[in-house]
Amino acid sequence: MVHQHIHQAPPNRTVQRIALGSGIGAGTVAAGVYFGPLLVGALTAIAANLALLAFLAAVLAWGVVTVVKSVGGPDGKAAAKTLAKSRKRRR
Repeated sequence: MVHQHIHQAPPNRTVQRIALGSGIGAGTVAAGVYFGPLLVGALTAIAANLALLAFLAAVLAWGVVTVVKSVGGPDGKAAAKTLAKSRKRRR
């Protein structure tokens, strides 16, 4: 009985060797391929979270000023005016 194993031809690594260049290992290339998109995804998620938090802070500040103006009567309007003036001076 003859057992014959048919194997695929080994992959051609010439292009890979040229791409790696001298002194750069396959691990470095693999890490770049794996962690590159991972890093971009993580930074995008962080930026989206920060943008959402900034938007929420702006909406909450606007809401507080509006409530103080409407509920506070003349004192609330004067406080809002003073706050607006102090903000303009800082810029």
